[in-house]
Amino acid sequence: MSLRVLVTAPRRGLAWVSQAFALFLKRPLGFSLLFLLFLVVAMVLLALPYVGALLLLAGLPLLTLGFANATRAALGGENVHAGQLVEPLLPGADAQRRRTLLSLCAGFAVVSALVMLLAEGVDGGAFQRLQILLAGTRDEAANREIDALLADPRLHSGMWLRFGLTGALSIPFWHAPMLVWWHGQSAAQALFSSTLACWRNKGAFALYLIAWLATVALFGVACGLIFVLLGAPQMLAVAALPAGLMFSTAFYVSLYFTYADCFGESGDAATTLS
Repeated sequence: MSLRVLVTAPRRGLAWVSQAFALFLKRPLGFSLLFLLFLVVAMVLLALPYVGALLLLAGLPLLTLGFANATRAALGGENVHAGQLVEPLLPGADAQRRRTLLSLCAGFAVVSALVMLLAEGVDGGAFQRLQILLAGTRDEAANREIDALLADPRLHSGMWLRFGLTGALSIPFWHAPMLVWWHGQSAAQALFSSTLACWRNKGAFALYLIAWLATVALFGVACGLIFVLLGAPQMLAVAALPAGLMFSTAFYVSLYFTYADCFGESGDAATTLS
């Protein structure tokens, strides 16, 4: 059966976010543990010099596929479990599709690393220095250095380049892991199909992005007001950690819904383009 790229109504971008939260709230523990497992693996990998960061980048397409596997299983009434995160690596998995998927992961890691190196070359290491200062204990000297870095135009240029190229890179890889693993496409075919699907559904993806930004912003404002009224504004920092886990997990849950509407795995009507 040939794979068709569908066009869905722009309003579906809003539905992708709401559907993700609805499903997440039905299985909050299962999905959260899945993301926490990834975070634990990420911390272990980052402890490895040089190669650890590359392995972590290579694992991101696997994370996308793992959450898509888990989301599809949850919609079918099945349990969410860690095996869904590493399904392609388990014994008995299709060897050809696994090789293609791993080559896709390697390509993502290499291109992502090149983007980071390019952005670091533009900002002269200012972004990395800013991260170190923000993570450490700050005194007056550190605050002055932070202010100087924030005023550095090289930092601004590097940030625009970093986010712009990362956003562009996400488009071909958005659906690619599922297209390789579920449909047996080659890496090149999957990257092309993903790009085509994102382009044909750009209205829905634009509203999807706006919905995420608005949801996070409104949540932050609401929490800030509540803690201020309670006389405990410092609690906002405490609430940020579980909120970040919830939003990150729900985001990865939403990826399946974007895929389902673009390639016909949802029950909602879509228009097929020849």
